[in-house]
Amino acid sequence: MRLIVYWGFNAVVSSPHLWRLSLEARENGAVISAVDPRRSKTAKFADIWVNPRPGTDVALAYGISRYIIEHGYIDEDFIERWTYGYEQFREEAMRWTPDRVEAVTGVRWRLIEELADVYCRLKPSVTMIGIGLQKSLYGAESVRAISLIPALLGIHRGFFYSNSRGWYIDIPYISGEKFLKDKPPKVSQVALSRYIEEGRFKFIFIYNMNPLVTLPDQEALRRGLTGNKVFVVLHDTHWSETADYADVVLPAPTYLEKDDLVISYSHRYVRISRRAIEPLGDSRDEIWLMREIAKRLNLNVSWIFEDPWRALEKALDNAFEDGCFRDLVEGKILKLKCRPRNEYQTPTGRIEFYSIKAEREGLNPLPKYYEFSIGKDEFILLNSSTARYTHTQFREVYGPIPPIVLINPKDAERLGIEEGDEIEIYNELGSIRVVAHISLDVSVKVLWSPRQLIDLSGKPQNVITLSRRQKIGGGPIFNSIIVKIGISVDKSVG
Repeated sequence: MRLIVYWGFNAVVSSPHLWRLSLEARENGAVISAVDPRRSKTAKFADIWVNPRPGTDVALAYGISRYIIEHGYIDEDFIERWTYGYEQFREEAMRWTPDRVEAVTGVRWRLIEELADVYCRLKPSVTMIGIGLQKSLYGAESVRAISLIPALLGIHRGFFYSNSRGWYIDIPYISGEKFLKDKPPKVSQVALSRYIEEGRFKFIFIYNMNPLVTLPDQEALRRGLTGNKVFVVLHDTHWSETADYADVVLPAPTYLEKDDLVISYSHRYVRISRRAIEPLGDSRDEIWLMREIAKRLNLNVSWIFEDPWRALEKALDNAFEDGCFRDLVEGKILKLKCRPRNEYQTPTGRIEFYSIKAEREGLNPLPKYYEFSIGKDEFILLNSSTARYTHTQFREVYGPIPPIVLINPKDAERLGIEEGDEIEIYNELGSIRVVAHISLDVSVKVLWSPRQLIDLSGKPQNVITLSRRQKIGGGPIFNSIIVKIGISVDKSVG
């Protein structure tokens, strides 16, 4: 690999194993670029850092695409054989003049040219698209636009976002969906707080998450869970904020107390993870628990009670490149088979610059830029993961997630904020109190805080996160939080 672009992806913190491989590639001559509105650790170590205004990634991607097209770097044979709708895409890209891209993104065209130029010259390349990039009001549009850049250069799947459909694993068999005549009803986690407040559910079973910190619109969630309107059961390894709202808490074993099989989101290597100790206390794993519940509900369905390892063996039949399930059981490390890189799950079976599925669903066939403006006294608050913590886990080991916010020196000076001041960040949903750190790592009108922090008064960050969903995919908008800053409360905190 000659070029690695981390786009909204702070790999140094959230994916150190991939970052290590990137450093090895750089030792062999590769260039590392970071596209991030915050000067993250990855941006600090990158050879090229591009910092667009939050929410302007579509414009930046079109600017790069225009450069590639204008300078004759497109692979015409590849586009003819493997893509659909290039002419419509080209027409849109050419509307993004250098002046327009600069005005929207806030990035100098010279820097955009530098990134576009290495895209053209250094092949093969890979663009690593961060999950957090998608968690904004128009994040799905951003991912669409970015993912099409490699196709212009004749690269099959020259980006990484998720490998969920890349393996030959029968997931519907494991989940049980294969045996259901009708699809079970699903609700959006993004909108769950409002649904609970509205009283849509009488019973809620929670496992593998801490919704009383992680879900948006926390005040609505708390109102919905207060009183006797809903019965809540939690299955967890630790006493979390959610446990305080549960009627019943069932102890769950940690990964150290159970055998498991983990499929990575990035690499192909698989090995059975054997437990280090027997389960402590009364903890029971989720498979045992679900079976016991099924028995008491008289659900006499054979597939529910199938031996889990036998079910895995069936789901993984012909999934490995260098062995079989029995080899896994014997302790071997196997490699998953990948689907062909030129196999595309689209109506045309090609890379679709112009999406037929989007058009059918009444969406934009081409990636579309939506203006994301904020008022004179408003800021956009970004948040992302930090070292040591996985979501809300490991606070019992490392202490609380730091209740801090980064603010640009110009904004701090204008508002009379000094390093270490306690300030209030608020919007129509609520407010949080955090400690201000003045930093050039964020631009003017941009704030950043660690993801899922608990503020100085004990409130979760997500009391100021809207439960609004994206039009495409219904995803959350954690990185499109519009806030204002209140007057400094205490000059001695921090």
